[in-house]
Amino acid sequence: MSEAPASPRTDLDEEALLALVPPWRVVLHNDDRNTMEHVVESLVRCVPSLTVEAAAAIMLEAHTEGRATVVECPKETAEHYRDALESRGLTATIERA
Repeated sequence: MSEAPASPRTDLDEEALLALVPPWRVVLHNDDRNTMEHVVESLVRCVPSLTVEAAAAIMLEAHTEGRATVVECPKETAEHYRDALESRGLTATIERA
């Protein structure tokens, strides 16, 4: 009886994946124009993975520290989130993680 052929590897080498698709960081900057409630609502609407609690923590960090990381993701997604946040009047940038 012959052995079945070996299955191809399906696990991803995390280092190789990061080299191909390096993560980018979306950064929220504090401002004096928007209410805290508006910032939390905007974060939840623009970044679907965020809960209200996580958005509130991000908002508070930006408020007290001047900036806060919203999420780390591929560059194209980071650009989309930054643009969405800016469209709601927030100040956001992206940078390599």
